[in-house]
Amino acid sequence: MDREITIKKVQKLRKLGKTYSEIKKEIGQNIPKSTLSYWCKKIPLASDYHKMIQALNVSNLNKARNIALMVKRAQREKYLKSIEDRNRHFSQVIKNKDSAKIALAMLYLGEGSKSSKGSLMFGNSDPVIIKLFVNLLRYCYKIDENKFRCTLQCRADQNIKKLEKFWAEITKIPLSQFYKARIDPRTIGKPSKKPDYKGVCRIDYFSAEIFIELMKIADIIYKGV
Repeated sequence: MDREITIKKVQKLRKLGKTYSEIKKEIGQNIPKSTLSYWCKKIPLASDYHKMIQALNVSNLNKARNIALMVKRAQREKYLKSIEDRNRHFSQVIKNKDSAKIALAMLYLGEGSKSSKGSLMFGNSDPVIIKLFVNLLRYCYKIDENKFRCTLQCRADQNIKKLEKFWAEITKIPLSQFYKARIDPRTIGKPSKKPDYKGVCRIDYFSAEIFIELMKIADIIYKGV
């Protein structure tokens, strides 16, 4: 394309409010920005040009942020996957009952009551933790299901029957073995701020022998570390 023709076309596009990037794309030539600026230095910009540039900059910034977020998310997923892969063998290790008892003892040491000598008393608001406890207990020992009891501790504005049904499904303990729910009197007249909060589930299992054994396992591990 003739230089003069190119200059006139560039100037015309500039008068229409096109950015230098848009001009280069439209004429199909990779002309340096400094050259375009020199050719267009006397071209008056449209009144809304600066607003358009500002909007374009904001749009590009948002795109850049979204791309950066996607890259960061992908990197984190890759990082978490690498951790999962190198620890996947624990799914087989935990099938060994000695390993399972160690896990159960450590879990109870952290979350269970140590004052009730004649039974296990374990409470938590996280369904995963509660399910892990009862599953390990059933796996490690010959359990008498009739010795389980469950107590729900909740807020005043929560639906107790609905919560008890939820925890009965998590624990596989029948509702007939649930004690009367305990409502925190401090929550009366105060609406719950967390809609997914399921209260605290407390599991009681009446066995002094299992309690003593778990405490002994924890003590042996503590002294051996």
